[in-house]
Amino acid sequence: MAHFTHVLRRSRSLSLILPVATLLTVAPMAATTAAASNDRHGPTLTAQASGTTNRLQAISPVNSRVVWASGLGGTYAVTTNGGKTWRAAVVPGAETLQFRDVQGVSDKIAYLLSSGVGTDSRIYKTTDGGSTWTMQFQNQDPNGFYDCFAFWTPTRGLTFADSVNGRFPVVRTTNGKTWQDIGDRLPAAQDGEGGFAASGTCVATQGEKRAWIGTGAAAKARVFATTDGGNSWAAYETPIVQGTSTSGVISIAFRDARHGILGGGELLAPTAFSNNIARSSDGGKHWQLASGTSFPGAVYGLAYAGESRAVVATGPSGSAWTPNEGTTWLTLPGLTGYWAVAFADEHVGWLVGTGGRIEKISYGGGDN
Repeated sequence: MAHFTHVLRRSRSLSLILPVATLLTVAPMAATTAAASNDRHGPTLTAQASGTTNRLQAISPVNSRVVWASGLGGTYAVTTNGGKTWRAAVVPGAETLQFRDVQGVSDKIAYLLSSGVGTDSRIYKTTDGGSTWTMQFQNQDPNGFYDCFAFWTPTRGLTFADSVNGRFPVVRTTNGKTWQDIGDRLPAAQDGEGGFAASGTCVATQGEKRAWIGTGAAAKARVFATTDGGNSWAAYETPIVQGTSTSGVISIAFRDARHGILGGGELLAPTAFSNNIARSSDGGKHWQLASGTSFPGAVYGLAYAGESRAVVATGPSGSAWTPNEGTTWLTLPGLTGYWAVAFADEHVGWLVGTGGRIEKISYGGGDN
């Protein structure tokens, strides 16, 4: 999630449904720089030292210098110098939680979302760079499970949750302090429908009031869209792989009010190539299949490079980028086991994944 525009659920934990091969912990890499493709306009990759070996699942650049990341074991990490150095720590009292999403506001202010059954789904906030954290929200429904959040401004945001008894217990904040349930404003849920907490990107915001939510784990994989800050919603169907409890939309992003892209697939088919990418040019009302990624398996996270048409997609089986919103894909070599990606602007972004790995991705003109 770059600025304020910025899985897994049903099993409630990745380790319960994915093959062991996709869960291997990889030791942090030494800092190296490599060309990502033979395309002269392609990105450059630079491995960075995060300070943790816990799997990182979410990344949120505030700008090209300040970036927050989060992951397992109650872990978060932050850099204030563009990734030259990272400081990793654990939120006190959250040692067993999985921080599947993070929203950076500044070098001092950030939000964390933990995903888990019942009271393990929580929202924390720091206003002092991580020295202290305040728990703002804790789910009390034993069947509840929160997946991801996104923010319009530093104090206005939306958190999506799996359906419970045909209803989505979505919560929203308008003051950056308290969260209110707005689930009655969303469409009725299909049986089993929910989000995927792989990368914290099943919700996307744009401008002051637009947002989109990608769903799956049901008969149809859908996108919910709002143009009024969450007061009202419409549901639209998508054409990607769907129809099982482990398939559907996992990640969604928009570069402006009309043009968006989504990724997903079947979690239980990590070696299969599939229709895992779709795009929209009318604000999410209609979706058309784009070319599937050049790596197999499901897309866990994808992001636009700023407002350009360049997109990076990633998942346990690989990573790739497209200069044209999914018409063609170029593989990013060696990048397996990465779960999330986000950009600060059109020049620089970061990927995070297993073993606490962080990879900086830079397009021409970026701050390397």
